[in-house]
Amino acid sequence: MEFEKFLVTIDKAVPTELDMHRFHMHFSRTGSSWINQVEWWFSLSTDELVRRGVRTSARALEQDITPWIENWNQNPESFTWNKTADEIVNSLAAYLATIIHLATKD
Repeated sequence: MEFEKFLVTIDKAVPTELDMHRFHMHFSRTGSSWINQVEWWFSLSTDELVRRGVRTSARALEQDITPWIENWNQNPESFTWNKTADEIVNSLAAYLATIIHLATKD
């Protein structure tokens, strides 16, 4: 909501004679967001690198992470969906059924 207020404030502050593109909000489901790709990458780097070593300083961690990132950039791996839409919907339905069952269990 704060972001929307910020956009309204900008919209009101810009003189009408200026050619400003108006703001359009698009709904994007959480699971389809590009940020999930970023989270996936950080999860991968954590699993492959950070958890596998013991470091005594932030500098030591940086010295380990930097080559890993450089190697990733030279040999990136694509993220691809490996489930169909039906499989995802069915998985969600089963998850929701479990939650409802647990919530109504007495």
